Amino acid sequence: MSSLEIAHFKEVLGHFVTGVVVVTAQTEEGPAGFTCQTFGSLSLEPMLVSFAASVTGNSWSRIRGARTVGLNILSSEQEAIARLFAQSGVDKFSGVKWSNAEPSGPPLLDGAIAHLSGEILNVSSHGDHHVAVVHVHHALSHPGDPLVYYRGGFGLLC
Repeated sequence: MSSLEIAHFKEVLGHFVTGVVVVTAQTEEGPAGFTCQTFGSLSLEPMLVSFAASVTGNSWSRIRGARTVGLNILSSEQEAIARLFAQSGVDKFSGVKWSNAEPSGPPLLDGAIAHLSGEILNVSSHGDHHVAVVHVHHALSHPGDPLVYYRGGFGLLC
């Protein structure tokens, strides 16, 4: 595809509203995480979710080898967190409040409206992304409204 065709494809897909998730893990080098818009429920029995990560992502290369991952569904007040975790080459956890639901578990970001954690069961390669399937072991929700992504920008539901 030419860059014009890719730009058009991205513009068309931008009409689909998504939530914003930060994928996190505790790695040998410390906590790692990245912002992800491609996330969804896959199965209720067993409880599975999926997310997509760029094959060239530094954080993903660290997270992929982790035992468990955290999936932090961001609140409408966390646009700055979404932008921070979308960057490369910065200390994403500096100044960010987080905790672990279990010893050596993945970082769970304070202020998120929902947290899930589980084990990566499968990773498959599709174009310029990997798709990971996660078996969810823990799930919590909190009051608040979600941060959404639409037409290349962050926003609110209403």
